[in-house]
Amino acid sequence: MNSWIVVPAAGVGHRFGGDIPKQYQQLLGKAVIEHTLERLLELENIQLVVAVGQTDALWQQLPVFQNPRIQTIKGGEERADSVRLALEHIQGKAEQDDWVLVHDVARPCVRVRDIQNLMTTLANHKVGGVLATPVSDTLKRVLKQKDIASTEDRSKLWAAQTPQMFRYGLLSKSLQSAVQDQWQPTDESAAIERLGYTPQVVEGSRDNIKITRSEDMAIAAAIMAYQQEQE
Repeated sequence: MNSWIVVPAAGVGHRFGGDIPKQYQQLLGKAVIEHTLERLLELENIQLVVAVGQTDALWQQLPVFQNPRIQTIKGGEERADSVRLALEHIQGKAEQDDWVLVHDVARPCVRVRDIQNLMTTLANHKVGGVLATPVSDTLKRVLKQKDIASTEDRSKLWAAQTPQMFRYGLLSKSLQSAVQDQWQPTDESAAIERLGYTPQVVEGSRDNIKITRSEDMAIAAAIMAYQQEQE
């Protein structure tokens, strides 16, 4: 049984702003995507598939592009489209029960030990699961006018992160079903859940943040500096 990592990196990052997509923004002297991939490449014997934009002219300029463990494909308009295309790319190479880990390119602070724990914990799971953390903030359900409708019970709420790890066959089936029904899942777990399966959460680290807005870059830089001090 093999494992694969899919990194959807075709987004343009409208909420981030700037002249270039957030995955190519500089973070501590390297592009965000370089930091992310360097951490994923610490996992041995796993092939990576990176899905870049149709007109991406920056990816091939990075040294990491030359890594023999990385395969490059053209991604789709939405995240789920890029993941589905990556799964189609490895069709014939991947077995139905192979594990596929999907990781956000904009999560460069992910800890390798958390990914290893995810893989170990779910090794014999029939479906798979996601890294996540229990919600600590008080969450409000808000109406269109931004009026508060209610306060959610956070005792059962977890914030999903990535990687999200599922069997190749099941993940392919769930994303194909979403396409057929013209439904866009916000993450892989949502597509799996929609078919009636029950993924598992595996607790990760709170510093596995997703860079979404420009101010997140300073937070990510501080986290990475702190992580380096701990090593």
